[in-house]
Amino acid sequence: MSHSSMALRGGLGALALLLAGCGSLQPGPSAPEVPDPLKPPANEQLALRVPARGVQVYECRLKANAQGYEWALVAPEAELFDTRGRRIGRHYVGPHWEADDGSRVAGMVKERADAPTPDAIPWLLLSARSVGGEGLFSRVSSIQRIHTVGGTAPKSGCSAARTGTSVRVPYTADYLFFRPR
Repeated sequence: MSHSSMALRGGLGALALLLAGCGSLQPGPSAPEVPDPLKPPANEQLALRVPARGVQVYECRLKANAQGYEWALVAPEAELFDTRGRRIGRHYVGPHWEADDGSRVAGMVKERADAPTPDAIPWLLLSARSVGGEGLFSRVSSIQRIHTVGGTAPKSGCSAARTGTSVRVPYTADYLFFRPR
């Protein structure tokens, strides 16, 4: 076999290996199935999936109609992780999501749906705007909160005697961050 024929065979073999490897490449992240009202606008794409673990903080308050007492949400307090479990930021009152790189977004609830599991906080779609520096969260335009576990307000225990006291209810959720296409 000639040198040029061996080189051609080697090149074709390398090309075949390269093409075979392309078949095993992981596609970009895809958004999970959610109720239609929780879907982000069609001109956005999933940029980041962030698991969160923390608490929902509630305070015992007089109801707005002054007819009894209720646990009112004060704020979330959660740590954010990458998909390998490394801490990458935090989630707190506002609501805000802040990455360790200083980028930050503020959200406003657009839609909500009951979680498919009992005693879990609702799934949400939030519009978002950057309120921090350049980085992980700087171009986020929508956020979904899905796969929630826990975090609901206590069903009892709030009374005149407990007014002003707070409880911290553990929860987990996945936050999906979307950016313009």
